[in-house]
Amino acid sequence: MNLDKNKPFSMIRDFHLADWFTLANAACGMSALFAMMTYLQTASVRHIYFACGSVLAAVVFDVLDGRIARWRQKSSAMGRDLDSLADIVSFGVAPAVIAYGCGMQGLHDRVVLTIFVACGVSRLARFNVTAEALSEGGDKVKYFEGTPIPTSLLLVIMMWMAASQGALHESLWFGEVMLAGFTLHPIVLFFALSGSLMVSRIRFPKL
Repeated sequence: MNLDKNKPFSMIRDFHLADWFTLANAACGMSALFAMMTYLQTASVRHIYFACGSVLAAVVFDVLDGRIARWRQKSSAMGRDLDSLADIVSFGVAPAVIAYGCGMQGLHDRVVLTIFVACGVSRLARFNVTAEALSEGGDKVKYFEGTPIPTSLLLVIMMWMAASQGALHESLWFGEVMLAGFTLHPIVLFFALSGSLMVSRIRFPKL
């Protein structure tokens, strides 16, 4: 991307169409965060639904930005990094905050959710530095190492189902246990599993 510092808003002027879809992805992630903050203030479950729906919308924009970039044959290193940063917000931080808002608020829960986000960051960083090698000289990556971070949508769907059944806070599925005097909700271990798969070396074909 060629940035002319003498042009006002030069960076924005040089964005490709796909980059705007990537920014829409990030905006959906922020909408999810704001919705969960509102839920914590009001306890109105509709804000959980809105947060989960925002993550789903982020997945749609994430799929579209890649397709548009290939269709228009316009991509850049900045666009790839922009995509990763948006994914961290929408598929890393947002699902963790949704889980926290739904009741995974014990000390052990917070540790697991933090590790989950850290795994997502690490997964995307690894992808960015290995994307060229994984594409095997072509324009498209042939496979992923570790599960892609948008698969956290499955966790968000799980939380949406829990909310729809009233399984929040003290009523969370699988209850809670005390470890070393601090609370752990076993359901948070799904986030630990997801994070572990993201940083694994298992190869998944890219569709």
